[in-house]
Amino acid sequence: MRRKTALAGAATAALVLVLSACGGGGGTQQPAESSSGGAAQPAFNAGLNEVYNPSTKKGGTLKAAHSADWDSLDPGDTYYGYSFNFGRLYWRTLTMYKPGPGPEGNTVIPDLAEGLGEPSDGGKTWTYKLKSGLKYEDGTEITAKDVAYAVARSWDKKTFPHGPSYLNELLDWPKDFKGVYEDADADYSSAVEATDDSTVVFHLKEPFASMDYVVQMPMTAPVPKDKDTGAKYKEKVVSSGPYKFETNEIGKGFTLVRNDQWDPATDPNRPALPDRIEVQVNVNADDLDNQLIAGDVQLDIVGTGLQAAALGKVLPDPALKARTDNPTIPRLWYVSVIPDTPPLDNIECRKAVMWAADRVANQTAYGGELAGGEIATNVLPPPVVGQEKFDLYATPGNKGDVNKAKQALAACGQPNGFSTTMTYRSDRPREKALAEAMEQALAKVGIKLTLKGFPGSSYFSDYAGNVNYVKKNGIGLAAHGWGSDWPDGYGFMQAIVDSRTIRDAGNYNLSVKSDEVDKLIDQASAELDDAARAKLWVEVDKKVMEDASILPVVWAKSLLMRGKGLTNVAYNEGQSMYDYILLGVE
Repeated sequence: MRRKTALAGAATAALVLVLSACGGGGGTQQPAESSSGGAAQPAFNAGLNEVYNPSTKKGGTLKAAHSADWDSLDPGDTYYGYSFNFGRLYWRTLTMYKPGPGPEGNTVIPDLAEGLGEPSDGGKTWTYKLKSGLKYEDGTEITAKDVAYAVARSWDKKTFPHGPSYLNELLDWPKDFKGVYEDADADYSSAVEATDDSTVVFHLKEPFASMDYVVQMPMTAPVPKDKDTGAKYKEKVVSSGPYKFETNEIGKGFTLVRNDQWDPATDPNRPALPDRIEVQVNVNADDLDNQLIAGDVQLDIVGTGLQAAALGKVLPDPALKARTDNPTIPRLWYVSVIPDTPPLDNIECRKAVMWAADRVANQTAYGGELAGGEIATNVLPPPVVGQEKFDLYATPGNKGDVNKAKQALAACGQPNGFSTTMTYRSDRPREKALAEAMEQALAKVGIKLTLKGFPGSSYFSDYAGNVNYVKKNGIGLAAHGWGSDWPDGYGFMQAIVDSRTIRDAGNYNLSVKSDEVDKLIDQASAELDDAARAKLWVEVDKKVMEDASILPVVWAKSLLMRGKGLTNVAYNEGQSMYDYILLGVE
């Protein structure tokens, strides 16, 4: 017991070091005072390069809200950035992003594992050793077998359509593997195995250098086989983190409370400050902003920034603006131009969309340069290592070129234009505004859009990311966005431009289906030289833009608001939003 207490004290000391060692903000920033020396003074961008209002105080209730429903609370079936960030309160993975602000937030450190992965066989085999003393909320031991099982269950994209497919594509699965639900005794050891209670071994088809980044994703959060209920597991997830579910009403919200079986001696990275975390879902986005401004809610979970209506209140008000941070994030908001839907199966018709789009109006739909982002001319955003800017569809003042659009329409046999459907997420006001801006701009050249909004929680599984739905309903354009899963070309591009990731449902690549792109991806993935690899990802970017299958909108910036009474507020580059595991309340 003394050893456990001493290690817990060491964990708290580690937190204090994280909180105190993150100074060095920009010249416009004011230092955030420690809560022990008085309340922090609000200042614009005070949470970007240091921890704002640092504290080690435990207790209280953190009130959070989400403008839509969760795609899934199941770690094997979720793929929104906010879910990866927030989920770390109730799950743990083999590795994790380093907590706190600054460039180090993009690096991975051990979480469940004792250290980072040990590669062998030229990078085709990766081995991770688990820490001792790891337990679930019911007190049972977390073992390597649970991690291997969690990875194997996530293979089943019929049961879990939302989750990432990186491990599905990288691992050397048995040819006859049908998933753990069709065959409860399936042997998947050729892909992932537990060689003993503490050792997880991954077997890859080809060498891959970024495995430590992949295993920070929630597919490696352990799942006890005897508690797994398949598609219903999202209703009762068994916690491996510092919090567990007290209540969970799907579609309404949930409450997290302390997990008394979590041992801080095994986890120096999560301070676990609040006693309770109360979450509302399906809150109107504008209402959520108003509650955040007023202090009724302390955290907007989605983490993509204030909506347009709130910007009009916050930016002119010095006191409110002082509660905000304005990071540039590795995210692209864009429109997929779907080549399966005639007449967009003709590249010249896709180019007509590129030429006709009013980039300024699209940027305005996202809140302008400060809150929306920089007008994007290609796919890779500036924070990604090796990014280069280029523009194959430059227009005067970025407002579109009617003449070039009409020339492209004539070239594709549609001189009078054509009709198609554009989808967007109905619970995302900015996407609705984008769709309306596209409708107006494309109408100038005779392209008529029918706009259809769908819930964000099922947008990729049932609508825009569902191949049959897209074909049956003639979807030609789809608004959405993408943030890097880790900060290099593969971590940003592969999931949205590799045609081999496309499945029946749950797709995030909605429009890029090019053998040339796929070949370049393989070259880049195998290239060991960092500079050469970065250049190859720029070539991938150029091929995608030549194909006119992605219309970039903005390289994202967001205007994040620090909730009233929050402590330990820091923008984390790995999460591309505030670091949710650090947060406390006064």
